[in-house]
Amino acid sequence: MLRESLAVGSVFEHLKRGLDAAAMLAEPLTAYLLLNTEPEFDCHDAHAALSAMRGTEFVICLSAYKGAALDYASVLLPIAPFTETSGTFVNAEGRMQSFNGVVRPLGEARPAWKVLRVLGNLLDLDGFDYDSSEQVRDEIGEPGELARKLDNRLAGIALQTPAASGGLQRIADVPIYAGDAIVRRAASLQQTRDAEAPRAWMNAALLARLGLKDGQAVKVKQGAGEATLNAACDERVPRDCVRVAAAHAATRDLGPMSGEVTLEPQ
Repeated sequence: MLRESLAVGSVFEHLKRGLDAAAMLAEPLTAYLLLNTEPEFDCHDAHAALSAMRGTEFVICLSAYKGAALDYASVLLPIAPFTETSGTFVNAEGRMQSFNGVVRPLGEARPAWKVLRVLGNLLDLDGFDYDSSEQVRDEIGEPGELARKLDNRLAGIALQTPAASGGLQRIADVPIYAGDAIVRRAASLQQTRDAEAPRAWMNAALLARLGLKDGQAVKVKQGAGEATLNAACDERVPRDCVRVAAAHAATRDLGPMSGEVTLEPQ
């Protein structure tokens, strides 16, 4: 129990220091706390995210769903989806809209804010004494006040551009029905055309240059990861580029959503 407590404390200490998601994955951490996220689908570099989860000592996953976390999480804490709890949405303009749960949480699941409050209390951390989601909302401020606090300007961040490469470049998209945990598990949505398995899309000139045919199986390699997909023709894809969707089980072993890839016919 002591090791687990120290691990959770390590996570909160890193949050206090202000590490962003990329830094949390690049810098080895003792533990990770995942809240409503599936790193293998939600991160820019799925391969790096999975490597971090599998290489750390302790992973705490707060989720309403079972998933790949069963393979790497040390603890899986069931939380209620948004339909079973109250809260407040805030959009990019700072507009706030509160909502109530439509049904009670299933079984022993609890709203995520309650689980975090208990973890914070167990670790004697400040700022975890809320009794309702409305208290959290009220501390953020009035709707107009919150909007004035938002600032989309970037400062103190150096733009890092990858070195020029003569190889094929991956272009990645996130299909509409792969964008979050709910739609990924919607059986009816997964039977639509928009939920078809990813393919390696490229223009006809690149298909011909690689000696590939539309529909032919091809192995896509990126960094230490690879995926076997069917090649497909799309004249909208730029020269020397291959469009391969992210946020899908078939492509989660690949690297970043942009970068050099190689293709091998199967």
